[in-house]
Formats: sequence, C-alpha cells, structure tokens
Amino acid sequence: MAKAPTKQPGVKAPRKHLPLSNQVRIIGGDWKRTPLPVLAAEGLRPTPDRVRETVFNWLNHLFDGAWKNVVCLDLFAGSGALGFEAASRGSRHVVLVESSSAAVAQMEANKAKLKAEQITIMRGDALVIAQRMLGAQGFHLIFLDPPYHQDWLAKTLPLCAQLLEPGGLIYLEAESSLLDENAPDWVKDWHIVRADRAGSVFYHLLQRKI
Repeated sequence: MAKAPTKQPGVKAPRKHLPLSNQVRIIGGDWKRTPLPVLAAEGLRPTPDRVRETVFNWLNHLFDGAWKNVVCLDLFAGSGALGFEAASRGSRHVVLVESSSAAVAQMEANKAKLKAEQITIMRGDALVIAQRMLGAQGFHLIFLDPPYHQDWLAKTLPLCAQLLEPGGLIYLEAESSLLDENAPDWVKDWHIVRADRAGSVFYHLLQRKI
C-alpha cells in the first residue's frame, strides 16, 4: 500500500478551488453574442443555446417581431438566460424570480453589466411570489423551467394561468413530453402550440384553451 506523501517544510498545500463558472450566450437582439456567466451550482440547469435559439424563433414568429409589447416572467430564472434573451429582443419588462442568493447575485451583476433597466430581479420562492402577483400584473409570456421530479409544474401552472394576459404563452421544460398519451392531467386545459426535444430536454409552448 502506497504511503501518503509527507508534507515538506516550507511547501504550502495546494488550495482547493471552487468549480469554475460555465457560460451561455445571448442569441439575438441588442446583446447578441454576449456571454453570460453561469454558476457551477448543483441544480442549476440553464436552457442550452440551441434550444433557446429554436424557442425564440418560434416566439419571434408568434409575436410578429413586436417584442416591445411583451411583458415576461421567469419563475425559476436560474442563470436568467431566458429572461435576458427576451430583454435583448426588446421585451418591455422582464421579471426574474430565483430562490438562490448566489444565482440572484450573478444575475444582478449581469444586469448591471448590460445596463438592463427593463429587468427586475426578485429573490424568493416561486409559488409565494406568483401568489403575491395575482391581480397586480399580467404577463404575455411566462417561462417555467423548474427542477425536475419535484412536481413544480403541477403547482405553478394553475397560478400562471391567472397571471397570463388573454392569448398569452407559457414556455415550459419538462422531464418528459407533454404530447405523450400519458401526459399529466394539469396539461389538459392547455393547447400545445409547439414542442420539441433536445437530448433529455423536452420543451413546449403552451396557450390556454378558450
């Protein structure tokens, strides 16, 4: 059995460094190609660049490029990539909600760097903040990308239905396809406008059925 190396006098042990950040990039708009640092934190799962590119192509078509009229909410913002992308395209107001203090601090730094005054960042529980917003403000687009396997979508989608303006859209990521014949009951009141898959990411655009 090999012996552990002995510490030699005057030689400092190497420091353990925290995991380095990854980064995503803004796909289009005023801040196109701008990199956004992403904390290497457990559970932080930013939407991949190629998925965001597809989704914002869908949205740009549906909004006919008129982003200046769009007010957005991201209830599980994480890195803030979806919200910053919407703001870059010209969204009038973007609200980012995140429970992690470290992630909020990183988003605040990115907001300051970009001078993104149209973005509001709120730290707290998504359900609590969504309930507080009821009756106060309507959104044209809501992003829902919560942690998987914790039943967050079943809890938050009914609230989002009340926060949406008529004809509004919800972008939703899930651990399985909502087009499946075994799709959960909470999706039955929603029309799936578009859907696709990238690896283990199933992503959808939903609109409330009339």
